[in-house]
Parts: sequence; C-alpha cells; structure tokens
Amino acid sequence: MNTSAVIDHITQWLVDYSKRAGTNGFVIGVSGGIDSAVTSALGARTGLPMSVLEMPIHQSEDQVTRALDHVAWLKEHSSNVSTQKVELTPIFDQFVAALPPASGDQHEMSLVNTRARIRMSTLYYFAALESKLVLGTGNKIEDFGIGFYTKYGDGGVDLSPIADLTKTEVYELGKELGIIDSIMIAPPTDGLWGDDRTDEDQIGATYPELEWAMDFDGDESMLDKRQSEVLSIYRKLNGANNHKMDAIPVCEIPDSLRK
Repeated sequence: MNTSAVIDHITQWLVDYSKRAGTNGFVIGVSGGIDSAVTSALGARTGLPMSVLEMPIHQSEDQVTRALDHVAWLKEHSSNVSTQKVELTPIFDQFVAALPPASGDQHEMSLVNTRARIRMSTLYYFAALESKLVLGTGNKIEDFGIGFYTKYGDGGVDLSPIADLTKTEVYELGKELGIIDSIMIAPPTDGLWGDDRTDEDQIGATYPELEWAMDFDGDESMLDKRQSEVLSIYRKLNGANNHKMDAIPVCEIPDSLRK
C-alpha cells in the first residue's frame, strides 16, 4: 500500500466532503486507541476546524492517559484542533440508577451499548452547535466484517474515513502519521467495559486473523485447527451482526393496497 498517497487521498476526501456539505469542519471522539488516533490525525491534516472530545465513562487510567497524550500531540502539530473533555460518568450512573434492577450478560451488554450511545449523543450535540460533521472511527473489519460496533453508538456517524482500511492498514497509516508509541503498541480495545479486556478477548481472534478470514475463498479441508476456528468465529459474528451492516429494512406497501 502506498501509505503516503492513501493519507493524502483521505485528507482530500474529507476536505471535499465538508465543502459539499457546507459544514465547518469535524467533530471526533478519541479513546486512546489506534482507530480514533489515526482518524483524528487525518481530520487535523485537512486544516479545517476540528473539535476533539474526550468522553470518559468509568474509563481505565491508561486509556485516559493515552487519549490525553494524543490530544496534546494533535494540538502541538495542528493549530486547527480544539479540545473538550466531557465527563459522562455521572450521566451514565444516573441513567443506570433510573432503570429497573437487572443482572446477567444481556444486562451488561445493554449497558456497554448505552455508553457508546451516550457518547454519540454528545458528539452530535457539538456537531449541531458548531455546524460540523461527526467522523467515524470504524475500520473495515469492524464495520463490514464482524459488525464490531454499537448500532446508533459508535456506528452513528456522518462519514467514515478509514472504513475501507483493515486494522493492519490503519496501523500502517498510524506509523506514517507519527501517532504516539503508547497508542501504537496498546492492545486494541473498545474501552466500553470499564476494565482491561481487549478486542481479542471479546472476539476470540486477532485482527490479522479476522482479515485473513474476511478474504478467505479457498479449500476449507486444507485448513488447520486454528484457521477453522477463526473462520467459524468470523462467520458467526458476520451473520449475527448483519442487521447492523445492512440498510434499515423498509416495509414496502404494495400498490394494490393503496387503491
């Protein structure tokens, strides 16, 4: 991949999109992870106004530190970047307190998705306030492979600059852009659980493995045990999360019923 050319291509794509939309730049949330770091760096390269939000909800200290260090790096290199910290933990806690008592895995997953949706609402508040577009941070595997995102949470965005790049390619861009080392070496995590679990812990496979599975079109009888496991994981998640990746179903009314 011609990394430098890809960076220039995405940067110009962002500029052109903002001009066509008649907006005043971009809003993005940063988490201390590689995807939001690369996306925010690309947004900063446009020279257009960009608001960078840090929105902790019971966040681990190392994630907060990486996010703050990245924000400092962005501001050092780009004069068009403004930053805002919005502490969402009290809002999340009040929401949980207002709910009926519940427990179990589905309860925990519902609250994980709630975190992402509270953040989405916050991003769109500032986007509307400042006439800006919300930048998505999903990569190709997450957005079009296994659906590893929250519907109307981190999946609720205006445009997706890196959604045609695999995780491996995102890291290539990160290296070229000079993203700080602490983010480059940190295990990928969605940061939604309030603990140190990684994406691999949740998914059961690494991103390079999932990239292989997404492109696999060979003889399954020739696969080793781990390859078969990874392919099964990929297919299971892809099937379960198709509802996120497909367009919203519309019940079309037959003409005969309109008469």
